[in-house]
Amino acid sequence: MLQAVAYFIVFLPPLKNRGMAVDRIGDESEWYVSIVAILALLIAVGSVGLVNWAARCLGKQWALEARLVEGHDLIEDGPYRFVRNPIYTGMFGMLVATGLVGMRWERLAVAVVLFAVGTYVRIRAEERLLRGAFGMRFDEYARRVWAVIPGIY
Repeated sequence: MLQAVAYFIVFLPPLKNRGMAVDRIGDESEWYVSIVAILALLIAVGSVGLVNWAARCLGKQWALEARLVEGHDLIEDGPYRFVRNPIYTGMFGMLVATGLVGMRWERLAVAVVLFAVGTYVRIRAEERLLRGAFGMRFDEYARRVWAVIPGIY
C-alpha cells in the first residue's frame, strides 16, 4: 500500500505543480534542465527494461503477491545476479524518473521514503517465504546479492 501511495504522489500531483523538478530549485539554465531530462529518460528506459527482463526470468513464478508455485525455483540468473528484487529496483527507477520531470523535489522525497518503507516491508515478507522454501540456499544468495540497490540495500 505504501508503494501505491508513493506512486500516487508522483503520478497525480496537482496540475499547478506540473513542470520539471529542476525548475523548482532555482537553477533554470537550459543545459541543466536538459541533463536532468536526459537522465530521467535513461533511468525510465533502463527501469522498464529491468522489470521486463526480471519478469521474463521469473516466468510462471511471477505474481503480484508473494507466493510459491508448484516446482518453484530460486532464480539467481539474469538480473537476479545483481539484485534479489530487480522488479522493485525497476519500479523505484520509474518512480524517480517520473518525479524528476514531473514534480517538486519535496514531494519526490516523500514519495521515495514511502516507497522505500513499503518495499522494505514487502521484501521482508517475501524473504520469509523464500527462506522457508529454500533454507540455506536462500541465505547464501541473500549474503551474496544486494536486495534492491547494490551497495545501499
